[in-house]
Amino acid sequence: MGPGGRDAASSDLPGVLVEVPVAVLVDRRRFDGCDLVRIDDEERELGLEPTDAGLEVLAHGSSVPEGCNTEAMTQADAPIETTVAPPDRGSRRYGITVPFDGVPMTEHKRWYEDLQALGYTDVWSAETDGLDGFTPLALAAAWTPALQLGVAIIPAYTRGPALLAQSVAALAEAAPGHFTFGLGTSSDVIVSKWNGVPFTEPYKRVRDTIAFLRDALAGEKVDTVYDTFEVTGFRLARPVEHPPPIFLAALRPGMLRLAGRAADGVIINWLSPDDVTTVTPELGADIPVAARIFVIPSEDADMARAIGRRMITAYLNVGVYAEFHRWLGRGEALEPMWRLWREGDRKGALAAVPDEVVDDLIVHGSYAQCRDRIDRYVANGVDIPVLAVLPFGVDLAEAVDGLAPR
Repeated sequence: MGPGGRDAASSDLPGVLVEVPVAVLVDRRRFDGCDLVRIDDEERELGLEPTDAGLEVLAHGSSVPEGCNTEAMTQADAPIETTVAPPDRGSRRYGITVPFDGVPMTEHKRWYEDLQALGYTDVWSAETDGLDGFTPLALAAAWTPALQLGVAIIPAYTRGPALLAQSVAALAEAAPGHFTFGLGTSSDVIVSKWNGVPFTEPYKRVRDTIAFLRDALAGEKVDTVYDTFEVTGFRLARPVEHPPPIFLAALRPGMLRLAGRAADGVIINWLSPDDVTTVTPELGADIPVAARIFVIPSEDADMARAIGRRMITAYLNVGVYAEFHRWLGRGEALEPMWRLWREGDRKGALAAVPDEVVDDLIVHGSYAQCRDRIDRYVANGVDIPVLAVLPFGVDLAEAVDGLAPR
């Protein structure tokens, strides 16, 4: 999930972007015995200048085919998690983020087929600065119609209301009963700087968009003045037989409560298994919970933590994510990182991220350890875990196989 731009206005503080990580890059120099992993495109999205020279893009999105596989690091492996008895696999949903980096969309057919054979039930896309969020799912609908499809997230601003309804209706028709639509605020960078649309009143915008989609997908003629836009005389020409559930991306209480009132489910990310028990009561309703979970399937804890620190400094210095983690109780642990970042000391901020925070927010370890930790998310209230796999030092196909439900 990319970081959500500025802090929302005071009335809209719950606004949040939930998307996958963006380009991961490697410095040609060395960093603590490992190629320096940087989340540089995320920093560019935040308007930050790169701090290291000689960066080369290796991949974009949720999976990276290469990474640090040096044996120079010696820090002890992450502790093994206590195994949690998983739910009944026969009814459990288990997702992964697509499209895979380094794999052209024309070659995804066999990957989708393999995912289904391995026991994955869901594929979820996103929409940041790679492919759009709908096309990978449309291909999955044609190639592997048994898979559940989801998108986390589509911004509420970047398509006009009528076009958004048409896009959702098209995928709902292509995958009847198998598509979940995820909506979110996105960020001022994506909305304003990249798409030329004012990023105003994000809380009201997603609220209004949900209300409009309910009416439009039900086949009603919409003549409504909403707080954030107006629609006059629109009706979908092709009735939607199976309107998809609408999930809302949310972090803090205001948006979580809106999800509980107005949406069919909620999308969360950047939290630990234990944090799920803090977040879900705020919904005030029994609705499904989808969570994107960042996974580095490696027993090299030093390498995984080095990557995790880069991701954390890129994301958690964004206002909405910083406030989210203060609310979760990590303010004291993260304040040194936030202070050094504000002062311009990027290297110091990176070093100030405690191991325990990385271990909380990034799943890493052996395949068995990773699956056990994913089971903890499920045991604590996540209905649809959606893995965002970063296969550093391991083949992507091996990682997908190793993380599959057992």
